[in-house]
Amino acid sequence: MRIHEVRALSDENLKKELEAVYKEALSVRIGLAASQLSDTSQARKVRKKIARLKTVVRERELLEQQA
Repeated sequence: MRIHEVRALSDENLKKELEAVYKEALSVRIGLAASQLSDTSQARKVRKKIARLKTVVRERELLEQQA
């Protein structure tokens, strides 16, 4: 998911997506620990997804504070 796609999400959808990505991160970490993942770069990709989502959440918080 690209940043422009994340910014297009509503606040509610953004929180739902963040929860889903946290669950995905948990399963990826478990898969890495059990050596079941064929794509070891998946952990990094999931962390980047989380960072994108949290960045947009923080941007919106700052915009609300300024207004």
